[in-house]
Amino acid sequence: MSADNTSSVTDFILMGLTDQPGLQIPLFFLFLAFYVITVVGNLGLITLIGLNSHLHIPMYFFLFNLSFIDFSYSTTLTPKMLMGFVSKKNIISYSGCMTQLFFYCFFVISECCILSAMAYDRYVAICKPLWYTVMMSPQVCLLLLLGVYGMGVFGAVTHMGNIIVLTFCADNCVNHYMCDILPLLELSCNSSYINLLVVFIVLTIVIGVPIVTIFSSYGFIISSTLHIRSTKGKSKAFSTCSSHIIVVSLFFGSGAFMYLKPPSTLPSDQGKVSSIFYTAVVPMLNPLIYSLRNKDVKFALRKSLSRKMFS
Repeated sequence: MSADNTSSVTDFILMGLTDQPGLQIPLFFLFLAFYVITVVGNLGLITLIGLNSHLHIPMYFFLFNLSFIDFSYSTTLTPKMLMGFVSKKNIISYSGCMTQLFFYCFFVISECCILSAMAYDRYVAICKPLWYTVMMSPQVCLLLLLGVYGMGVFGAVTHMGNIIVLTFCADNCVNHYMCDILPLLELSCNSSYINLLVVFIVLTIVIGVPIVTIFSSYGFIISSTLHIRSTKGKSKAFSTCSSHIIVVSLFFGSGAFMYLKPPSTLPSDQGKVSSIFYTAVVPMLNPLIYSLRNKDVKFALRKSLSRKMFS
């Protein structure tokens, strides 16, 4: 028995993305490239927003935090996954597994909530433009951000608490490339209906609230936009939301595919592939989407580059 009296397992073996030896090295370089692009893209966007005063407005305040969250949870998961491609046994300690689970839950839930805060910001900008400076004041933005990270802490603490009380008696092979909730529940010898119910209730709160906020915001935005008579005005209103809509669709679409199906209907390998999409691909695409589709960001980038060249 280990020193931790809640479990007889002192470490876990992460089975990884695939057990085919011929794919290990190609996948290592593919996901290494994904990770490098993710780090450069998100840290670049953070730096760009920080250095350009004309981007110090609520929309880019939330984008700054979205980039921080994407960089952080990609860093929580990807390096360990890369180790799995080049090592015979990708071992993670029990405490390391619980730590990874906590930060994974914290950052993913925070991402759900920051996307809903960004949707609310677009709603105020388009539907209540005269009240924008009041409704999106620095104090309101800070409260929204505290709510975002508060929900992240609530979800992460609850999920980790739900897993820590379980006992892992014999098998310590996690059929995944990370310590995720469902694979750990399947591995436990005393998980019950109550544990699954806790997961369902927490996911309903921490994902349901952001989704309702996003749909409500865009419902009002569409209604308000349809009342704009000029085609140019409608086009401008929709263009300010296009990047956010793409990011929301990618993130929630891939997440829903993983978690909104009964575990029995989703083969484990298929579940791992859908996890890859929202844990590795989406954090890489977000800064690219916002950079390529946003005139302010492109202008700030050109300004920063020209400033550096002249200096």
